[in-house]
Amino acid sequence: MTLRIIKANEPIQVTRLNLCIYAPPGVGKTSLGFTAEDPLDLDFDNGAYRACNRKDSVACSRWSDVSDMDAEDLAPYQTIIVDTAGRALDKLSADIIADNVKNGKKDGSLSLQGFGVLKSRFAAWLKVVNGFGKDVVLICHMDEQRNGDDVIERLDAQGSSKNEIYKSVDAMGRVFVRQGKDKKTQRFLDFSPREGAFGKNPGQLEELEIPHPDKNPRFLAEVIAQIKAKLNAMSADQVAEQSRLDEWKTAIDDLASLDDFNLLIGNVRNAPDAAKMYFHSKATDKGFTFNKKAMQYEVKPEKAYA
Repeated sequence: MTLRIIKANEPIQVTRLNLCIYAPPGVGKTSLGFTAEDPLDLDFDNGAYRACNRKDSVACSRWSDVSDMDAEDLAPYQTIIVDTAGRALDKLSADIIADNVKNGKKDGSLSLQGFGVLKSRFAAWLKVVNGFGKDVVLICHMDEQRNGDDVIERLDAQGSSKNEIYKSVDAMGRVFVRQGKDKKTQRFLDFSPREGAFGKNPGQLEELEIPHPDKNPRFLAEVIAQIKAKLNAMSADQVAEQSRLDEWKTAIDDLASLDDFNLLIGNVRNAPDAAKMYFHSKATDKGFTFNKKAMQYEVKPEKAYA
């Protein structure tokens, strides 16, 4: 097997995204999910019927309702919504314990061994869905915990299973409610991590005011597209920067004499920092030393021995 190495000057195209959205109950998480591109809601929370803009959904009373989904089942959809991820992991946990009682405790929770199985099975299932080229939106309830007077927001998911949600997503945002510019209560989506709140913001998005689905039925689709565009732009910028650096390295490798290095000094000042370091390293390797007062290289003087 030949190892496929992605070179530094090759772009990494982001075509699909895993996204987590969390919020307290009743702020329209499912309605927000339905504004994604061609969504299918995996309704583990039995709440899809409350969405004002309901789209296609699957009533999930057990993990087996989704475990055998294939590419043909999901072909009409671009975004798979797990609603909610906490309840989905509960269903998966029950399935794991049913398979092997050693995976559970007497109170019905997972044993340490069971949590290991949960991590591997959830990751494997998510990988399969990603393999179909789908965006995945994990919707989560928010659990508030107190540390003295401070309120700490956490995902509502049992035990260490919430860590699997954190690790599996590319972006994470929270929905919150506050008074908008028009003095009316409005919902906002914030991807930036805050004190006491989680977030992943690879798209460097500002707080976004969430419109009513009637005003923008593609709001989340546009947000996901913005994040992908930002990640792909970053990749393109990195490729351009690496190409520029490679050009400088080629030019520097052609330098042979002291005069060659000194003639290029003025141009190197506008080069990337990595090229400046490479230039100085090459000059030093050839036995030249930089004279800061004269602002040029000179031959390193021989050491005098008594």
